[in-house]
Amino acid sequence: MSENNNLPVKNNMLTGSLADKLILFALPLAASNILQQLFNSVDVAVAGRFAEDGALGAVGANTAIIALIINLFTGLALGTNVVIATLIGQGRKGEVTKVVHTSVAVGIISGIAITLVGIPIADRLLILTGTHESILGMATLYLRIYFLGMPFIMVYNYGAAILRSIGNTKLPMYALIISGIINTGLNLVLVIVFSMGVAGVAIATVVSNIISTVIVVIALLREKEEWIRLDLRKLSIDKLYLKKIFSIGAPAGLQGALFSFSNVFVQSGINSFGPDATAGSSVGLNFEYFTFYMANAFTQASITFAGQNYGAGNLKRCRKICRQCIILALVFTEIMAFVFGVFRTPFASLYTPKPAEIEYAVSRMMNVMIFEGMVAFYEVPGGVMRAMGHSYLSSVIAIFGTVVFRLIWMGTVFVKWHSFEMLMTVYPVSWILITVIMLPAYFIVIRKAEKSYISK
Repeated sequence: MSENNNLPVKNNMLTGSLADKLILFALPLAASNILQQLFNSVDVAVAGRFAEDGALGAVGANTAIIALIINLFTGLALGTNVVIATLIGQGRKGEVTKVVHTSVAVGIISGIAITLVGIPIADRLLILTGTHESILGMATLYLRIYFLGMPFIMVYNYGAAILRSIGNTKLPMYALIISGIINTGLNLVLVIVFSMGVAGVAIATVVSNIISTVIVVIALLREKEEWIRLDLRKLSIDKLYLKKIFSIGAPAGLQGALFSFSNVFVQSGINSFGPDATAGSSVGLNFEYFTFYMANAFTQASITFAGQNYGAGNLKRCRKICRQCIILALVFTEIMAFVFGVFRTPFASLYTPKPAEIEYAVSRMMNVMIFEGMVAFYEVPGGVMRAMGHSYLSSVIAIFGTVVFRLIWMGTVFVKWHSFEMLMTVYPVSWILITVIMLPAYFIVIRKAEKSYISK
């Protein structure tokens, strides 16, 4: 039986209208993710316009590696979101505090581990991605400094997941607005005034990550509700909830890591076209991330809302959440992609003045970014499946499309038709493939869940 069915949360997800609540939840989250990406975008822009020759390529060469690490642990943080949301739906507030303190402890430990392991092998990681020798030294310096900030990035991700689970997506957004402004200012000062090049760019990013983390942690320390409040003296790892977090988060994290791993191979293909392609692709990728984060925000909304309603046994509402999130994600994502697509050359020019780099950036925007709304058709159903405890199935399907299929494409189609455009085409084609598999899987899962509830 539920311990308490009236848990105070920031956004009542169990009753009433959905579309307005989904939008109010998702848009601040999208803004947060976009602002977080702006950390790297500002790095790219400052490096391209004010740092030494090759600096833009050096920063861009790190994109796939950083994404691999971040996606792995962001996926694990997703487990925190689902577990807390389910407990809220079940009214078990006494258990939530264990998840909160376990999650923050895991964030601290994992962040420190990445720093200690990553710094010594930074150059070897970049060599594996085929980073051009002319920019290897600068790229290595950037990555090693970036690794110093990983404990803060990990704690922020887990802290933000905790806040999202109770419907609070605005505070992480405010934290990133503040830290983003500081990141921009520091970038300009360290690169232009002190001529620190890629080192200055990386230091500014680390400092901004520290600031956003401190804001989120302070918010958790000051939460009014004791069941969600962080108490540093209670930091510990509860084995039961660690297992539950990992049962949901590990498949999502593995999916994200393998997705980025496949992108490391794609990055190798990009690098084969030379430094201009590496730099230009990193510019185009920034806009791709912006549009993806809009779709992903509604995926996160579907996970949190469906998690609470699944915990409460309201599967009819879970179906409605899935439908509305797909529609909203598609509409909002394509509006953003349309704007970027129409003004693609001016937007790309913000990052670099070099025509060759702009050409590659525009090519990536028109071959990948403009179709980004398609991801809603598999990301949202996959998210709802995770909220219902089927994280492994969702991940296996996504891994097949984003990893196995893309590696096959790299070894066959790209080898036969060796062009930058053909390399980029692998993304929309793989999205179609995943959708064709994910949607039937979602309907099978939810129908079985409905029958299970009826039989009870």
